[in-house]
Amino acid sequence: MGRVEGKVALITGAASGLGRATAVRLAEEGAKIMVTDWEDRGGNETVELIKQAGGEASYLHQDVSSDEEWQAVIATTLETYGQLDVLVNNAAVIIAKSIKDTTLKDWKWQNSIALDGVFLGVKYGADAMEKSGGGSIINISSIAGIIGLDKSAAYCAAKGGVKMLTKAAAVEFAQLKNKVRINSVHPGVIRTPGVEATIKKYGGSEKIKQKFEAMSPLGELGEPNDIANGVLYLASDESKYMTGSELVIDAGYSAG
Repeated sequence: MGRVEGKVALITGAASGLGRATAVRLAEEGAKIMVTDWEDRGGNETVELIKQAGGEASYLHQDVSSDEEWQAVIATTLETYGQLDVLVNNAAVIIAKSIKDTTLKDWKWQNSIALDGVFLGVKYGADAMEKSGGGSIINISSIAGIIGLDKSAAYCAAKGGVKMLTKAAAVEFAQLKNKVRINSVHPGVIRTPGVEATIKKYGGSEKIKQKFEAMSPLGELGEPNDIANGVLYLASDESKYMTGSELVIDAGYSAG
C-alpha cells in the first residue's frame, strides 16, 4: 500500500477495461483519481468502485480529441485536487480494416482519438505537472506500435505515433529540466470488454478464444491488472530513472 500515496492521477478512457483497472489500482496505492471518458455511466461506476474501497475519485466527461476539453479537464483537476502528478493517456479506438477499405474519414477518426488525444494530453498535462513540481506521463500504446498487424494500418500508425511522440517528448522534457518523465506501455492481447465482445460476436467460439491465446508465447490472455501494475510502477517514484522507454507487457508476442 501507498506506492503513489499523495499523488493525483488523471486517467482517460477509464470507464472500463484497462483504464478502469488502472484507476482502481492506483487508488488502492493511495492516489487521488480523476476519471475521464465519454461513456458517463461507466466513468461514474469506476468512481463508485474506488469510493467503495475507501479511495478518492471524481469523474469528468471528456472527448480527448478536443483541445478545449483537455484544457477544461486539466483546469478542473487542478481546482479539485490542487496538483497533477500522474497522467495516463489510455483512451483509444480501433479501426480494424484493410488499407483498401479504410477511408480517409476512418483514418482521421482513428488518429484523432488515439494519437491527437495523446498529444493534447502530453501538451497540457506536462505544463500542469511542471507547475506542480514534476510528474509522470504514461501513454498507453500497444504491440501494434511495435510490430505490424493485419488489417490494422490506421491503428498501427496511431500507436506507433504514440511511441515516437513519447520518445521525442522525453528528450525535450529532459532538456527543459521540467522534472516530467514520460514513458509508453505496450499491452498485448488483454481480456477487456472489447476482446470479450469479439469472442461473443463469434458465438463464444473456443476456436476464437484459442486464436487470441495463441497470439502469445505464454499461451493465455492477459488480465487488465497485468497492465495496471505496469502503469503503477511508472506512476510511482520506483521508476524515477525511466523516461522515453517502452514497457512491453505482451506475454512475449512481439519477441518472436
